[in-house]
Amino acid sequence: METLQALAEGFSIALTWQNLLLAFIGCFLGTMIGALPGLGPSNGVAILIPVVFSMGLGPTPALILLTSVYYGAMYGGRISSILLNIPGDEPALMTTLDGYPMARKGQAGEALAISGIASFVGAFVSTCGLVLLAPQLVKVALLFGPAEYFAMFTLAFATLGGVTSSNQAKSAFAAAIGLALSFIGVDGQTGVPRFSFGIVHFYDGIDFLVAIVGMFALSEVLVFIEERGHAHSHTTQPVKQVGHVIPPWSMIKQTSGSMARGTVLGFIAGVLPGAGASLGSFLAYTMEKKVVGRKGRFGHGDPRGVAAPEAGNNAAAGGALVPMLALGVPGSGTTAVLLAMLISLNITPGPLLFTNNPDVVWGLIAALFIGNIMLLMLNLPMVGLFVRVLRIPPHYLMPAVAMISFVGIYALNNSTFDLLVMIAFGVLGWVFRKLSIPMVPVILGILLGGLMEKNLRRALNISDNDLSILWSTPLAFSLLALAVIGFVLPIFVGRFVNPRKIVERVRDESTTD
Repeated sequence: METLQALAEGFSIALTWQNLLLAFIGCFLGTMIGALPGLGPSNGVAILIPVVFSMGLGPTPALILLTSVYYGAMYGGRISSILLNIPGDEPALMTTLDGYPMARKGQAGEALAISGIASFVGAFVSTCGLVLLAPQLVKVALLFGPAEYFAMFTLAFATLGGVTSSNQAKSAFAAAIGLALSFIGVDGQTGVPRFSFGIVHFYDGIDFLVAIVGMFALSEVLVFIEERGHAHSHTTQPVKQVGHVIPPWSMIKQTSGSMARGTVLGFIAGVLPGAGASLGSFLAYTMEKKVVGRKGRFGHGDPRGVAAPEAGNNAAAGGALVPMLALGVPGSGTTAVLLAMLISLNITPGPLLFTNNPDVVWGLIAALFIGNIMLLMLNLPMVGLFVRVLRIPPHYLMPAVAMISFVGIYALNNSTFDLLVMIAFGVLGWVFRKLSIPMVPVILGILLGGLMEKNLRRALNISDNDLSILWSTPLAFSLLALAVIGFVLPIFVGRFVNPRKIVERVRDESTTD
């Protein structure tokens, strides 16, 4: 009953003209960002963060705008997957398996519509799950002390490699770099500058907004420059005729079970820290293929092969908000960027967020429900417009991304030094992309390193430097045990749970049939 009352208050906050307009703008921009190959939700949110700050929005409107972009980008990723056979982002990779074959058979409109409906179902149900599950996690707030918070941050770093990755060494290396960068600045306990090399600008530490925009947005521009304007070239023939955008009722009925199963699996994958939407879409597709068996024509344009992964990756997007809001642990790369936004607004995510800032949390959750309805209304009739967006040449798009990045970062502090730091992080992000090293652990290290160090010091001060306090309580021990499991398990599981290998295998099977 208290949850429903809080949600009603959230709708009273979200249903203002300003917040409704921001939700609409975020959904529209997010869909276009998701449709453009290579950008994806993480880059889209990162690019818009400095823009949001320059607008002077409050915490709730800012989060409504950025989460609408997040949800919209998850929706939009399917457009290029179906029409160009190029996933807009990694979670949309599984949609190419049957979405593009449907488009080649003249069913592009039906594929886009089914994927839009599946996205709506997955996102809407996962938001309901967020309403029910997140407040329950908050009940453990009184159990958290410095040692438990340190263990929780350790869990966040240990699971950042993701279940679909088998190279945890690169993730650990990236996290170590992020933690090292978080030490730059004046020590809060001793007042002594650390690793500043005599540069006054470093006394306040590294601004994580500068790091985010540099590593995500600017590195994408550098990759484009390196490939001489052909960063998103492809060999498949694009589908230009969309056709009917209203699927027959028989197709909706056929895919309803796929949407339901994909939503459940996706939400579970999203709640698990480090799993994210990629695992959600992968599990949904592989499960559906096993359920349907030989009755399906997976890889040849089966609508269920579109509905399941789209429901899965959008449900995972909502599920990833659960650990971010309730525990302060991001469930995906995009939620790590949103976590940075929260902290920069002087809002501390974690167990006390629902108590200290209920207007922000419930206003955001209510806006997610509204945004899902807006996205469904946008994605069916405006498919033709989003198809035209795909025709924007990259040599026009990437300079615009660079311009927004430079102007936005300069507007934060009117500092040219921030621009130099952003360029440095852009080069670092480019190097990481070349070496296939994940960038999210670096951002999270800069973001949470200071809090992790502070809680470690508090715990050791309480115990008179006795390290056993870090695992002395059942909760701290359980979190550290989960951190070890979360770090070791992907080394074995990642060899079998690899979406790109599954895609290649299904395509090989479809060509031999």
